[in-house]
Amino acid sequence: MDPLTHFLTGACLGRSGFNRKAAYATLAMTLAAEAPDLDVVWAFRGPVSGFEHHRGITHTLIAAPVIALVTTVVVWLIHKLRTGRFRSKPPKAPLRWGLVWCFALIADLSHLLLDFTNNYGIRPFLPFNPRWYSWDIVFIIEPLILIALLLALVMPWLFGLADREIGAKKTSFRGRGWAIAALVFIALLYAMRNAEHAHAINLVRNSSVTSEPILRVSAEPEPIDPFRWYALIETPNYYQSATVHTRSDQIDTDSAENVFYKPPVTMSTLAAKRSWLGKVYLDWSTWPIVEDKGSITPPGYKVDPPDPGWHTVEFRDLRFGYPILSLKPSDAALSGWVYVGPRSRSKASS
Repeated sequence: MDPLTHFLTGACLGRSGFNRKAAYATLAMTLAAEAPDLDVVWAFRGPVSGFEHHRGITHTLIAAPVIALVTTVVVWLIHKLRTGRFRSKPPKAPLRWGLVWCFALIADLSHLLLDFTNNYGIRPFLPFNPRWYSWDIVFIIEPLILIALLLALVMPWLFGLADREIGAKKTSFRGRGWAIAALVFIALLYAMRNAEHAHAINLVRNSSVTSEPILRVSAEPEPIDPFRWYALIETPNYYQSATVHTRSDQIDTDSAENVFYKPPVTMSTLAAKRSWLGKVYLDWSTWPIVEDKGSITPPGYKVDPPDPGWHTVEFRDLRFGYPILSLKPSDAALSGWVYVGPRSRSKASS
């Protein structure tokens, strides 16, 4: 999920009652809920390195207690700075650093759960098991979840302003009900989307959308609407996409661009698959298309005119061929290119 959703989830978890048990619970849970995304530092070594390590060791069960401990230490340092240099008022809740660590661990695990719900996936059992897992029920940015979390944090603040205007007594730990309501809403949304996801797959499997045998089907989530899904179908010769409306049990496959024929295997594609980018991409991708584009120059390179001895091989994943992410259904986000030359020399970009 997006960073804002993670931050807001941690804050709502803290305000749902954990902040009454230990001081700094909300701060620790807010920081820990986003801490796994510190793996972005790998991108400084280049896009392929960033892609390889994205949602890697920091998004694992074995790293969660360590991340929670580091978060607790950071919060402890903030506490020392506040009470020492700035001499702030003591917190209302008791100082219980063991509980703060436990709460930070819960928030870290919430990050893993949120990322697991979308179709990018996570590898929670690294380094023992490199397999990717994904629930495929929530789009990577879900406005409904963001709105619920924002309301849970903003509304108590607004009501607090109104209370101060009329001179009402200030309430400690305001907003618990709103935070719990937001978290319950998210859980119910997950339950609905899980049911509609299974419904979408069953609709496709039991339809006549293709005359060829269906090898596998997946349903990728669309934002906002839990009754609309981007379906992918694999047959022996081609892939086909469709829009599934589970509310009306309809499947739309009107455009010829919904069909993607499996590209032939060439010496260039074989070499590209052995490259660093190729190995990383195919390890992550579940609906990969590896296509030899010929002697065209890949994006990010300036070769004019193109060298006929080099071939551009494109890697893309059909899971991210959403019309909302590209101008054409045949395009896909999260693509990569390997430039393969004589003797299988290669250069990668993504």
